Amino acid sequence: MFENKKWDSTFKNRLAKYYDEMKWLYAELYHNDQKAFEYFCDMMYEYYEKRSPLLKEWDEAREAAPDWYKGNDMLGMLMYTNCFAGNLKGVKSHLDYIQECGVNYLHLMPLLESPKDRSDGGYAVSDFRKVQPELGTMEDLAELADDCHTRGMCVCLDFVMNHTSEDHEWAKRAKAGEKEYQDRFFFYDDWTIPNEFEKTVPQVFPQTAPGNFSWCEEAGKVVMTTFWPYQWDLNYANPVVFNDMTADMLNLCNHGVDIIRLDATPYIWKELGTPCRNLPQVHTLVRLMHMASEVVCPGTLLLGEVVMEPSKVVPYFGTIDKPECHMLYNVTTMASTWHTVATHDVRLLRHQMETVFALPHQYTFLNYLRCHDDIGWGLDYDYLKQFGITEVPHKKYLNDYLTGKGYNSDARGELYNDDPRLGDARLCGTTASLCGIEAGEYEKNDWKVTRGINLDIMLHAFLLTQSGIPVLYAGDEIGQLNDYTYHDDPIKADDSRYLHRGDMNWDSAAQRNVEGTRENRIFKALRHLEEIRAEYCVFENEADAWIIEPWNDHILGIGRYYNGEKLLAFFNFSENEQTAWVNEMEDYYDLVTGEPRAAKAINIPGYSFVWLMTTFNKPFEKKHHPKLEIKEEPAAAKKPASKTKAAAGAKKTTAAKKTTTTKKAAEAKKPAAKKADPEKKAPAKKAPAKKAAAKKAAEAVKPAAEVKETAEKPAAEEK
Repeated sequence: MFENKKWDSTFKNRLAKYYDEMKWLYAELYHNDQKAFEYFCDMMYEYYEKRSPLLKEWDEAREAAPDWYKGNDMLGMLMYTNCFAGNLKGVKSHLDYIQECGVNYLHLMPLLESPKDRSDGGYAVSDFRKVQPELGTMEDLAELADDCHTRGMCVCLDFVMNHTSEDHEWAKRAKAGEKEYQDRFFFYDDWTIPNEFEKTVPQVFPQTAPGNFSWCEEAGKVVMTTFWPYQWDLNYANPVVFNDMTADMLNLCNHGVDIIRLDATPYIWKELGTPCRNLPQVHTLVRLMHMASEVVCPGTLLLGEVVMEPSKVVPYFGTIDKPECHMLYNVTTMASTWHTVATHDVRLLRHQMETVFALPHQYTFLNYLRCHDDIGWGLDYDYLKQFGITEVPHKKYLNDYLTGKGYNSDARGELYNDDPRLGDARLCGTTASLCGIEAGEYEKNDWKVTRGINLDIMLHAFLLTQSGIPVLYAGDEIGQLNDYTYHDDPIKADDSRYLHRGDMNWDSAAQRNVEGTRENRIFKALRHLEEIRAEYCVFENEADAWIIEPWNDHILGIGRYYNGEKLLAFFNFSENEQTAWVNEMEDYYDLVTGEPRAAKAINIPGYSFVWLMTTFNKPFEKKHHPKLEIKEEPAAAKKPASKTKAAAGAKKTTAAKKTTTTKKAAEAKKPAAKKADPEKKAPAKKAPAKKAAAKKAAEAVKPAAEVKETAEKPAAEEK
C-alpha cells in the first residue's frame, strides 16, 4: 500500500478508508497504470499539505457533522460576480446585503480566466489557476471565502471539467503539433472517425454550433467540440487529464471553495458508437473525485449538473455505500413548474413531484425557479400524451405563452436556440418578467403588477416547500426585470440568455426598504417565508412528503410530516380563486398568519397559496415574524374569469368531490440522528449564533451534531 510513505497520519487514515476501492477503479479505468495511480496519490498528499490550518479545522468539523448542508435553514443564491458587484472585492463588500437576504450558500458562476470574446459566459476556461483579471485574483477568492465562512456561509464555484478553451496552454501546444497534448483532447487526421461519432452523438446547439467536431487550422486536424468550436473536449481516457484536472479542482478547494459544481457531468467520457452521454465510466470518474475530496478536504461537496430526465439524473447520487455527487439540480421540477404557469394545469407537475417524493430522503436536490441558463422543455411527453398533448405543438404553446404571444399572457420572455425546422426552442427571462410584473409596470397597471407579484411569491413558496436546498437567482429577491441592453452588445446579441444575466440594479435593491414598492413587497414576503421554513422541522430534508388530491387541477397539494409536525400546502396556479376540496379533522394553523384555519374546502385566491400546520407532540407555537400581506387585485379592476386554451381541458370539480387527503403515515419510529464526536471543535473563527431549531448548520462547524428527537408518526385518516 503506502506504509513507506512519509505522510501525515491523518492523511494516511483517510486514504486507507478508500484506498482499495480507489486503486481498483483507477486500474479498471486506466488499464492497471500503476505509475499514474501513484502519481495520483502523491498529488492528493501535495494538496492536503498545502491546505491551510484553518481549512483543516473546517474539515474536522464537517467530518463530525457530514450532513451539515441538509438543514431546513439552508438558502442559496446564484450570481455572476461581474453582474452582481463588478469583481470579487465588490461581492465581498456586499456580503451584508447577501446576509440580509438570509443566504448561507453563495454560488459564484464561472470566474476563471477565459477569452473575452469566446468565453461562453465563463465556461471556456483558458487557465484553471487564475481568476479573470477584471474579476480579481485567486487571493481575492480566498479572502471572500474566508469572510463568508466567518458569517456562516459556504461558497460554491463552477468547475468546467468537460472541456477547455482553445486558448488553454494544453490546446496551444496541441495546435503547435505536440502529440502529448493532442492526446489530451480528441484529434483526428480526417473526418472519417468524427463522421462515425456524428451518427450516434446528439448535437447540443444544432442551430448556432452544429455538429460535434471542428477543423483546427493550426494543427491541420479535426478536434471534438461538443459545445462551441472554441471549447475543446478533454479526453478522460488519458490518466494525465484526470490527474491534472483533479489537481485543479483541489486547488480551488484550497482557496476556500466548499462546493464544486461539476459542469456538464454526463458528457465527460466519450466512446465511439454511443451517444457519449451518461456512460458507466462517467460514474467511475465522479466516484474517484468524490473519494479524492474526502481524503484531501472532507466536507467538500460535489454538485452535479445533470440536465436530464429523473431516470438519468438519480444514478449520479451513487449509492449509500458508494456515493458520487452530494447534490443534483432538480431540473425537471423547474421546467414542469413553468409549464404549469403557462397551462394553469397541475397534473404534469403533480406527476413529477410524485416521482421526486418516492426517492430516498438522503438524496439532496438543489431546487430553483430561474438560474443563469435557459429553460428547456424536456418534459414527460409520454405522460402528457394521455391528455392529447404532443411535443412540438405543446412546446410552441409554452413558448408563445411565456413570451407574451399567448392568449391572456403578460409573461415577457425571449426564445433561445430557436430551431424552426424542428419546432423547438428554449426560453429565457427573469422570474419577475415571466410572472407578468414587467408588463404590469410598463402598462402602469396596478392590478397586473399585484397579480404578477402574487404569482412570484406563490412560486417561491412552492420552491421553499420542496425538500432540498432552495436557491435564488440574484435579483429575484427584489423582482429584478429583464435586461434588454444585451441586444446592443455585439458579443452578447446572439445569446438571449443575457436577457436574465443583467447587472444587479442596486438602486432597485435600495427600494426593498420603501414600503409598497415591488422590491419591498417581494423581498419582505420571501424573507418571511424563508424564516418560517427555517423555524419548523417539518421542512427538514428527512420529512416524509406526498401529493395531496384537492380534486382541482388548478391546485397542487403537498403534504409533509416530520417529528410530530404535519404540513398541508396548496398552490393555486389559476389567476382566479379556486377551492381545494379537502376535509381534514385535525386543528390546523396558517403558518403565514399564525392564526387557526380549518383544512376543509379551502378557498385560495388566484396565484396564491396556503401553508397549514398541525402538531401532535406539543401545542402549535406561533413564531414571531412580521406579518406577510398578499394583496388582492382591486375589485373594480379584476378581470372576468376566462378559460385559457390549455386550462379548458382541466378536470371540472364540484363540491361533492370532497375527500380526506393524506396518506397513511408510517407508524415506525424514525431513527435518531447519530451524535457527532463531542471532542470535535469548530474553527476558531467567529460564527453567528444559530436558532435552536436549526439542527444542521449551513456553516457546517457545529462541534457536535444535535440529536433529532424521535417520535411516532400518528396514523392519518383513511381516504
